[in-house]
Amino acid sequence: MKSLPMKPSALCLALSLALLPLGVQAAGPSGKIDCIAPANPGGGWDFTCRSVGQVLSEIGAIDGSVQTTNMPGASGGVAFSHVVTKRAGQNDVIVSASTSTTTRLAQHQFPGLNADMVNWAGTVGADYGVIAVSKDSPYQNLESLLDAMEKNPASVSFAGGSASGGWDHLKVLMMARADHIQPLNKVKYLPFDGGGEALTQVVGGHIDAFSGDASEILGFVESGDLRVLAVLADGRLPGALSEFPTAKEQGVDVEGINWRGFYLPPKLSDEDVAWWEETLHKVYESPEWKEVMSKNGLIPFDRSGKAFNAYVHQQIADIETISREVGLIQ
Repeated sequence: MKSLPMKPSALCLALSLALLPLGVQAAGPSGKIDCIAPANPGGGWDFTCRSVGQVLSEIGAIDGSVQTTNMPGASGGVAFSHVVTKRAGQNDVIVSASTSTTTRLAQHQFPGLNADMVNWAGTVGADYGVIAVSKDSPYQNLESLLDAMEKNPASVSFAGGSASGGWDHLKVLMMARADHIQPLNKVKYLPFDGGGEALTQVVGGHIDAFSGDASEILGFVESGDLRVLAVLADGRLPGALSEFPTAKEQGVDVEGINWRGFYLPPKLSDEDVAWWEETLHKVYESPEWKEVMSKNGLIPFDRSGKAFNAYVHQQIADIETISREVGLIQ
C-alpha cells in the first residue's frame, strides 16, 4: 500500500520536533513547590513563605501550589545544610531568608557552609526591627527600659527568634552600644526557634522584652497584648505602626533593617535561576503583594540576581565587622 504524502504543515512540525535536543524542558518548576521556612510557625521566615506562596498562586505565576515546610534548627543552619546537601538541582524548592541568614553566615555559624553554595534569587521587601514589651510591663517607653539597663545591663531580659549572636540578638546589642551601656556581654538575651515562640514568652510575662521585626508583631499589637517601645528605622513606618516612635527620635541612634527574600538550591540551570528571579520580581511588583506589604509593615526593598548576590556578600562583610566590635566573634 502506497503511503500518502505528508502535508507541508505536518512535515514542518515533524522536522521542528526532530531538531529539538533531547531532554529540553521549559525553565521553572511544574507542580507543587516546597517553600522551606527555617523556623517554627509564627515568625518572619514562616510569614514570608506563606504570604509569597499565596501570591504566587493568586497571580497565576505557578501551575501548582506552594507547600510551606517548617525546618527549625541552628537559626537557619539546618535548612541551609539540607538544601545544599539534599536538594541540589531541584528547581521546585525555595528557601525563605533574611538578614538573620546573612548574620549567621557572617559569624561562621554554619560549619563548612558559605554564601556561595546557594543561589540568591531576590527580595520581596524588608522589615525594620522593633523592641516591644507586654501590655503589663513596667517599661512604658524606651527611656525607662534603657535606664534600667544602664544601672544593670542584665536587669532586662530579651527574647528573639534567632540564636545567641543572631540578628535579633545583634539588634539589642547595637541599641545598647548606641546608649553606651557596658559591658555588652552582660546584656541578657534568650533565643527561640522563631519569632512566634519568642513573642509568646514576652506576652505571657516570662521575659521582659521582644527583639524582632515589625511584620511579626502586628497581631499582638492589634489585640493590645504588646506595646512597641521603639522601631529601629530612620523614620516612622507607614500604616499600622505609624504611631510608634523610632529609637532615633528617642535619642538612640540605631537602625535595624531586615530584608526578606529567598535563596535556591545549588546546581540549578541558569534558566531555572533566571525564572525564579523573574517570578519573584513579578510577586514584588504585583498589587496583591503591595497589599500584603502595607498590612504587615513591610517596606520596599528590591534586589535580585547579581545585584542581590553582591548585596548579600557586602552585608555579610559588614555584619562580621559589627560582630567583632561587640565581641560576638573573635
